[in-house]
Amino acid sequence: MIGHLQRNKVKYIIDKVALIHSVDSIRLAETIEKEAAKHNITANILIEVNVAKEESKFGLMPEELDELIDKIKDFNHIQVKGLMTIAPFVENPETNREIFRSLRKLSVDISNKNVDNVNVSILSMGMTNDYTVAVEEGATMVRVGTGIFGARNYAQV
Repeated sequence: MIGHLQRNKVKYIIDKVALIHSVDSIRLAETIEKEAAKHNITANILIEVNVAKEESKFGLMPEELDELIDKIKDFNHIQVKGLMTIAPFVENPETNREIFRSLRKLSVDISNKNVDNVNVSILSMGMTNDYTVAVEEGATMVRVGTGIFGARNYAQV
């Protein structure tokens, strides 16, 4: 499940997805835990971090990440598989290098906490215009739809 997930939609997708890419709040994590428990499943998630601190984007602020991890460590039906961020669209991909580097550093910091249900093996960062820099900084998952399918034609949508 890629994209912002509203809490009231969790019950509809919880048993239909392999990985929720965009957990961006404690309240959403609590809802996922509750709904996963009802189905007796473990929900695999990525925590979305707004490293660039853009007001137009979803995601936890980096300084809120520890609080969410402290909450999730007590959950029995959530497994954190990694972190994700969406960097700003820029002409020069090098501009986003520090954002990708910061997410990787956050992943190392979280891994060092040795929390049982937190295994930060996925770093989802980088899109068609900057994925090469993201991979250089440790990305294990990239979003390159435009590179594969071409630009969207919003007039047809």
